[in-house]
Amino acid sequence: MDARDSESSARKPSAHQRQQRSAAPPDFDAAHFRRALSQFATGVTVVTTRAEGGHGKPAFVGVTASSFNSVSLDPPLVLWSLGTQANSFPLFHAGSHYVINILSADQLELCKRFATLKGDRFANVDYTLSPTGLPILAQSLAWFECHNRSRYDEGDHVIFVGEVERCGVVDPDGAPLVFHRGAFSSLTAIGG
Repeated sequence: MDARDSESSARKPSAHQRQQRSAAPPDFDAAHFRRALSQFATGVTVVTTRAEGGHGKPAFVGVTASSFNSVSLDPPLVLWSLGTQANSFPLFHAGSHYVINILSADQLELCKRFATLKGDRFANVDYTLSPTGLPILAQSLAWFECHNRSRYDEGDHVIFVGEVERCGVVDPDGAPLVFHRGAFSSLTAIGG
């Protein structure tokens, strides 16, 4: 066998690779999957946007999300996901911008409000408006104002990729709100 033959065979997928074109069915139930996922500690965010209310007045919308992650530095991209059954899903899916607010450990009540409260979640909530008129929650650790760049349908959620147009660090020394094993906590530094 000459060098060309070995290069050609190196590029051909093995029989195992050819057979693995789709995932095998899961060997676990939803409760077990959720328990395994809960071992991964995540930060907590509230994602805000707006819809046109009655008489042309904006109505603000916000949801608690722990599915936030960075994607790219150049261009600056982040992602988060939202269930397709969420009441606010159509607004986030159709909207051009949203703000991701990173919650501090002191904002547990705010987290719960945006996760469960029916009605006006912004009543008596302190916020300022971004340059595009979206709520930036006061006392959050940081915020990212994003253009709604891409949306990917995956299972019962849509993954939103946002291109960050503006961001701010509000409290560089603050402790983040963390969700782990079904409970909220904050971080304790270990080691140097």
